[in-house]
Amino acid sequence: MKPAILTDVTKCIGCNECVRACKNANRLGPDLPRRWTLDDGLSSRNWCSVVEGPAKAHVRKQCRHCLEPACASACPVGALVRSGAGPVIYHPERCMGCRYCMMACPYGIPRYDWEQAVPYVRKCTLCSDRLREGLQPACTAACPVKATIFGDRGELLAEAHARIRGNPARYQQRIWGETDAGGTSVLYISHVDLAFLTSGQDPGPRPLPETTHLAMHAVPFVFTGVVAGMAGLRWVIERRRKLEGSHE
Repeated sequence: MKPAILTDVTKCIGCNECVRACKNANRLGPDLPRRWTLDDGLSSRNWCSVVEGPAKAHVRKQCRHCLEPACASACPVGALVRSGAGPVIYHPERCMGCRYCMMACPYGIPRYDWEQAVPYVRKCTLCSDRLREGLQPACTAACPVKATIFGDRGELLAEAHARIRGNPARYQQRIWGETDAGGTSVLYISHVDLAFLTSGQDPGPRPLPETTHLAMHAVPFVFTGVVAGMAGLRWVIERRRKLEGSHE
C-alpha cells in the first residue's frame, strides 16, 4: 500500500476539525504568531490548516509528501527523507538548521521553529507513527463529512477520476498531485483553481530533485575546494608576513 490522502474541496465545510486533530495527535502547543510568517495558518506548531481559496472555498493545506521530495533532495545532511511507506519524515537529530528545505519546497510547507533554543524545521509527517500502528492519519479520521479521506494512492486516484467523470460540472478537470512535481501523496479535486497554493506557479510534472541533484552532488566538492583555497590563502599570507619580518 502507498498511503495517501484525497481531499475533495467541494465537500469541505471549514470546520477545522482536521486542524485540531493534528495538533492533538502531535502534541503541538499553542501557536505564537510572528510578523514574518505567511498568512496561511501553518507554523512550527500548526502542521495543517484550512485556508480560504477562490469563491470562498475551504481548502486544506498540509505537506504534500511528494513522491520525489525537493526538500529531501536539498537537505545536505539527510534530515528529511521519504520513508519506504510513503511519508516524508524529519529527523531533528540530523538537522543543522540551514533551511534549504524551506527554499526548495514548491508548496511553501516546512516552517522554522523560532521558539526553540536550538531551532529546527517542522512539518506534517502524515502521522507516520499512527500508520505504523495500522491507523489512519488523525486529520482524515476526524473529518466529519469525509472531505478528506485516507487510503492507497492508486485507489484514491481511481476514486478521484470516478468522481470527476460522474459529475464533470462539479469539478475542474484535473487532480492536483497526480503528476505535479512528479506526483504527491496528498491529492486534491476541486471546483476552484488551487494554483494559489503555489503562489500561481505550476510546479509542472517533472520531479524537482532532477533540477537540484547536480548542484547538491557538487556541494561536498565545492566545500572541500573552498576549505583548501582558504588554507592556501592563509599559508600565502603567513609566508609574506614571515618574509617581511626577516627583511626588517
